[in-house]
Amino acid sequence: MGVGGVEPLPWGDGGFSERDAEGERVARAVLSRLVEPGDAVFGRAVRVYGAARLLRDLRGRGPLPGELARRDPAGYRVRLGSRDPDEDTARLAEVGGSFLVPGDPGWPTQLDDLGDARPLGLWTRGATPLRLAALRSVAVVGARACTDYGAHVAGALAAELAEAGWTVVSGGAYGVDGAAHRGALAVRGSTVAVLACGIDVNYPRGHERLLTRIAEEGVLVTELPPGAHPTRYRFIERNRVIAALTRGTVVVEAALRSGALISARRAALLGRQVMGVPGPIGSPSSAGVHVLLREPGSVLVTRAAEVIEQVGVIGDDLAPVLVGPSRPGDDLPPELRRILDVVPWRGALSTAAIAHEAGSAPTATRRRLDVLAARELVDRTSKGWRRRGGA
Repeated sequence: MGVGGVEPLPWGDGGFSERDAEGERVARAVLSRLVEPGDAVFGRAVRVYGAARLLRDLRGRGPLPGELARRDPAGYRVRLGSRDPDEDTARLAEVGGSFLVPGDPGWPTQLDDLGDARPLGLWTRGATPLRLAALRSVAVVGARACTDYGAHVAGALAAELAEAGWTVVSGGAYGVDGAAHRGALAVRGSTVAVLACGIDVNYPRGHERLLTRIAEEGVLVTELPPGAHPTRYRFIERNRVIAALTRGTVVVEAALRSGALISARRAALLGRQVMGVPGPIGSPSSAGVHVLLREPGSVLVTRAAEVIEQVGVIGDDLAPVLVGPSRPGDDLPPELRRILDVVPWRGALSTAAIAHEAGSAPTATRRRLDVLAARELVDRTSKGWRRRGGA
């Protein structure tokens, strides 16, 4: 049994001939056009009966096996003749892409945690093998209509993560997604865009140049076939791939009804780390993040080191503790601190006056003032004692 309850595919361990394996691969590519992402019932049928068998049943116009027998096959068959599989293969070759299936050496096995809802296959295009890019990866997601604050935080966070050797994964959308991809690319880091459309479809249109650059320097990935257009449902199901592909998800900005929260909650269900960046308490763009941060298991983060502490090696990737600037006298014991607090910045006080104000014996006060003078915190003048350095 594989990760997440998914059995390894037979050809992954020598159970099928190469011809059988290629038949399964082609069938999965065809089925990716017929079946919507995240269909766990169909995924279970593929695991039990094989993709090639199901495709034959669909083409034969007969009943479907198992649980699928309770479904109307017309919903799948309506797309069966919409496009020749060779067209998809040719289009994939045109853009320099590849089609991965479970069991391939390049398949990211963490996606198996999705169980029967894992993708039938992945259409990819990029300079880096997807499995390699996803080994040390973090999702940075958030609002499309983000504020300047959200865009700045997402870009800076992604750049810091990329400089530390982590791949930044996001959805290629406007707002936080785009800022995260650009931040990683700005430092020549690795980034992956998980699309809700075909590998050859530039969506959103305004990100055509960005997506082209990601394909040249990072990886584009989708479970939808070439030419497929995005829908609201596909965006929602795309989030499960982002969550499963990465070690953790950071939400930078999200309103109360944001798709980024779906990614975060999918990540939590998969046992991944969920993190959120706080914003102004009155900002609607951060209201969803603040709700998320109140949920068990969510962690507040403000910089890349804190993200890496959550998703890196336990004990090895601890973020340095932030402290304020040190000031002279911070390390003084209470009795010296009490004396120093009485010594004025302007003017001067006698030893007796300082002893009175501090509630300390005159002899002990004089001894402690001498210690403070030796540490260059006070000076003795003709009019008494005063703090060194001015106000």
